[in-house]
Amino acid sequence: MKTLFLVLLVFNLSLQAQAKNEENPTSELETLIKIKSFLDPKGQTLNSWTADAKSYCDGAFEGVACNEFGKVMNISLQGKGLFGKIPAEIGELKSLTGLYLHFNGLHGEIPKEIGELTQLTDLYLNVNNLSGEIPPELEKMANLQVLQLCYNQLTGSLPSQLGSLKKLNVLALQYNQLTGAIPANLGDLETLQRMDLSFNRLFGSIPLTIADAPLLQVLDVRNNTLSGNVPLVLKKLDDGFQYANNSELCGSGFADLDVCNSSFGPENPNKPEPFGPQSKGVTSKAIPQSAYVTGNQSKSKSTNAGLAAILGAVVTTMFLVAGIFTFIWYRRRKQRIGTAFESSDSRISTDQYQVKEIVNRRSASPLISLEYSNGWDPMSKSQTGSGLLQEVLESYVFNVDDVESATRFFSDSNLLGRSSFSATYRGILRDGTIVAIKRIAKTSCISDENEFLKGLKILTSLKHENLLKLRGFCCSKGRGECFLIYDYVAKGNLLRYLDVKGKTGNGNVLDWSTRFSIIQGVAKGIEYLHGTKGKKPALVHQNISAEKVLLDQHYDPLLSGSGLHKLLANDIIFSTLKASAAMGYLAPEYTTTGRFTDKSDVYAFGILIFQIVSGKTRIGTSIRQGAELCNFEDFVDVNLDGKFSEPEAVMLGKIALMCTHECPNSRPSIMTVAQELSNIGSTTS
Repeated sequence: MKTLFLVLLVFNLSLQAQAKNEENPTSELETLIKIKSFLDPKGQTLNSWTADAKSYCDGAFEGVACNEFGKVMNISLQGKGLFGKIPAEIGELKSLTGLYLHFNGLHGEIPKEIGELTQLTDLYLNVNNLSGEIPPELEKMANLQVLQLCYNQLTGSLPSQLGSLKKLNVLALQYNQLTGAIPANLGDLETLQRMDLSFNRLFGSIPLTIADAPLLQVLDVRNNTLSGNVPLVLKKLDDGFQYANNSELCGSGFADLDVCNSSFGPENPNKPEPFGPQSKGVTSKAIPQSAYVTGNQSKSKSTNAGLAAILGAVVTTMFLVAGIFTFIWYRRRKQRIGTAFESSDSRISTDQYQVKEIVNRRSASPLISLEYSNGWDPMSKSQTGSGLLQEVLESYVFNVDDVESATRFFSDSNLLGRSSFSATYRGILRDGTIVAIKRIAKTSCISDENEFLKGLKILTSLKHENLLKLRGFCCSKGRGECFLIYDYVAKGNLLRYLDVKGKTGNGNVLDWSTRFSIIQGVAKGIEYLHGTKGKKPALVHQNISAEKVLLDQHYDPLLSGSGLHKLLANDIIFSTLKASAAMGYLAPEYTTTGRFTDKSDVYAFGILIFQIVSGKTRIGTSIRQGAELCNFEDFVDVNLDGKFSEPEAVMLGKIALMCTHECPNSRPSIMTVAQELSNIGSTTS
């Protein structure tokens, strides 16, 4: 009876508390206004963040995006000239998945409350003036994939708690004032691909366990005060391992390091491996429980038995109450949400080889939460106005029935690929035309409908033989989705033809003339984007890569993704940069400016030339040196078996080197590059 009374009492109190919370819910609006007062204390930037706003979603608050439940999902305020601080209140936005505050002038410490953002996947605080230590509370952020804290003034040591971030892909801490050792448990991060600790004051040795990270591609520890033996296994990273300007490092197998003597290495007690074998098992968690037992053990046992009985009753009560609340939550959620479609959350993978993946989702349904789609209808007459729709967009509009029937209601058998913001399906239109249909959720799009329409207008204005043709689009208020319909390209993207083992003629090894033609075609496509021919504005592509170069049945190149960033929310654009950075396409000046220019496109094109000529995805020092010294065996794909034009190879190498110059002002314009490529073709033909 006592237990039942306790259950009923707890249940009653909980219901009262819940009712009180529903009457006076915690206002995210109040939280945002508080955050504004810290980020922008002089009120010079976030003018749209007002306390009397009816809604902070749907573009009302600059840089704020909400999920289908009306909760703040992303804050994108990069490069906005914010000179305040990051407040503790940021931790109250429990639904936040992306926080982008980079390229500002924020100062002060990173609040420990930021660790309460357990749903966060992307944290970009780089290129600010932040100081203090990295909060160990970050270990709570179990979903974190990207941690960018570089180019700040952070001090203290690297928290070993970072080793708890099991989903981390990128750890960028370069250009700070960090000291101490590299925690060995960072090697436990099974998804870590890039770790940059360069230009700090770290000391000690490089832990052997770091090499255990199975997906690690880049480890940069340059310009620290590291010492000791470099693990030989790090040679597997090739040029991805950077360790210059650490004078006391040594190791065999590394050409520019001295062989270690007895004064180096973990066997020297004066220089133990940081957080290594010597330090294992020293925490209080490892001390046997019996070590804490004092006094009469029999009394302790009886006390423990009584405590166990009480604990059992409490646990039973908790499970019962939890079950009741779970049922209530389920009923209310079912009443609020009327959708049977839920796309699984997936950030972009830097492994570009896994283009296809199984999409885990329920069957599509026209029903969708009214809360989710309310107010989003970019193709409504009120939004498009009297002239814009009729003059530009009307001939491109498809309806939902066309899209559904073309893809057989988005059948898995028609799935071509999936990225962080879209899924692409093969479709057949009613006239028999084969198309590719890109399916984009409303939450990935620009929330301002006028800006979204301007982006669509730009996409429809792009017409060039080397750009993928947009046939049309469809925006569904009922689905809360937008669909882009493109021509289907049979031969796939250029990635299929890189890192191939074989010889010319095996299907995936391109001959020399085809490679040269692809380079010329891509250059012409970029030249068209950068120019102002026709009725289109000058446009920077921002995401040129081998994946974006599609080949038609004649192996003519079609550059895809042009202008797509004009439709997408900022946080989605940032997520796509992970792949660009991992593959080497991101121009070095982006790290300090956060801006894309025509010269950053030229840089990516230079990397593309290296890839096409060498047949490799990763462009290391040996390939660059081969281009500089005209060593064809280091620069030209061995699969060609010597069947290539040496004069053309020499010129392509020089162009690639100029395009990838560290200084953007030293790179040629794409117009100059296209003209030079045309001259090469005419003189060697």
